[in-house]
Amino acid sequence: MKRFFGFFALVGVLLSASAFIASETLKYNVDTEKSTVNWKGYKVAGSHEGTLNLKSGGLEYTDGLLSGGTFEIDMTSMAVTDLKGGSAKKLLGHLKSDDFFGVNNFPTTTFNITSVFPQGPDRYKVIGDLTVKEVTKSIKFIATTTEKDGIITANAEITVDRSDYDVRYGSGTFFDNLGDKAIYDNFDLNVSLVVNK
Repeated sequence: MKRFFGFFALVGVLLSASAFIASETLKYNVDTEKSTVNWKGYKVAGSHEGTLNLKSGGLEYTDGLLSGGTFEIDMTSMAVTDLKGGSAKKLLGHLKSDDFFGVNNFPTTTFNITSVFPQGPDRYKVIGDLTVKEVTKSIKFIATTTEKDGIITANAEITVDRSDYDVRYGSGTFFDNLGDKAIYDNFDLNVSLVVNK
């Protein structure tokens, strides 16, 4: 009988000890020079696209799996790549104005991961808070990661509803009779984050 109780006492001690084994979380800084953010917006008459620069960022890995992170986009770096000359300058000025992203007053956009769910090897469902013009909304998307020679690359295609962030210029959701001048609410961000382990 003493051996019986002794066995369960030992099991209890082992279980208690295992509860105190902490998971290892490692944080890696984003290489802002190698990371990229491409944007694409859509309208009835076509689309426009361009680039943005990252200001800062980082990813967290717990026990080898993506578990968190954050990044900050420099909105003042916005560029238009599908137009040239005066046309590009005119569109860029409008996008940076208060009609759209009000870059003078809101020079950064931030994203903070709140939950990560592994979906298979190097594939994750990511949920987080996107803050644009000081408005924060939860968004979700699929991210994939690769690692080679100590360099991690995380890629994601993110669709954002601009109207959620009070960017409503030319939106058919809020204005009538826009015809072919209507601009769709959703735009895409194609993000590639590069981090060195």
